[in-house]
Amino acid sequence: MSIAGGCAFVHAPNEPAQRGRMVWRPEVSPATLILTPAPSDFAVVAPIEPTVLGTILSRHDDMDDTWLAIGDPAGDLFLRLLAPSAASRPAVLLPMDAVAELRLDVALRFLRRQRGQRVALLPRALQLTPLQRARQIMLLLAFDIHEAGGTTRDIAVAANRSWQAGLPAVEWRNTAARRHAERLLLDAENRVRGGYLDFLRGG
Repeated sequence: MSIAGGCAFVHAPNEPAQRGRMVWRPEVSPATLILTPAPSDFAVVAPIEPTVLGTILSRHDDMDDTWLAIGDPAGDLFLRLLAPSAASRPAVLLPMDAVAELRLDVALRFLRRQRGQRVALLPRALQLTPLQRARQIMLLLAFDIHEAGGTTRDIAVAANRSWQAGLPAVEWRNTAARRHAERLLLDAENRVRGGYLDFLRGG
C-alpha cells in the first residue's frame, strides 16, 4: 500500500531493515549520542570504533551524516555522526536541554566503553524493564488489532484472556477482560499519538 507516492511503512518492506531510514528523534531522546568533528586545534583525539561498543544493529549513511544503532543488554544506543570525520576526530555535541544530565551520562558511558571498561551503554533511567517492554509490545499489538478492524474481544484474546472473550454479549459487557482490553486500547492510542516520547526522554 502506498501513500502519496511513498510507502506506508517505516521503510520499504522489500528493503532489508538494516538499510532502512532511521526513525528515532535525537532532539527528544537522550539515548542518541551526537558526534561532530573536534576543532582542528585539538591535536590528539582518539578515533571511535563502533564495533567495540557492541553489535551494530543498523546503519544509514546520508550525504553528510551517518546513523548507527548499537545493541547492548541495557538497551540500544543510537549514534549520529554529523560528518565523516566525526569518527576519526570525535567530539560530543551536548545540547543543554531538559535532559542534558542524561545526555552527559550516556556520553560518559560511551567514553568508558571506548576505553574498554565493562559498563552499560545506557543509564538505568533509559532502560526498559522486562515488564515495561512486554507491556509496550502488548500496547502496539492492541493498537494494530484495532486499526485492522478488530474488537475488544480480539484484544482480550491477544492478551491471553480468551475464555472471557467467548462469553455472550450480555456477560462480556461486565467482564474484567473487556475492561482490561479497553484500558490497553486507550493506553495504546495515547502511546502512538505522542506518549512514546516519554520513553525516549527516560520518563
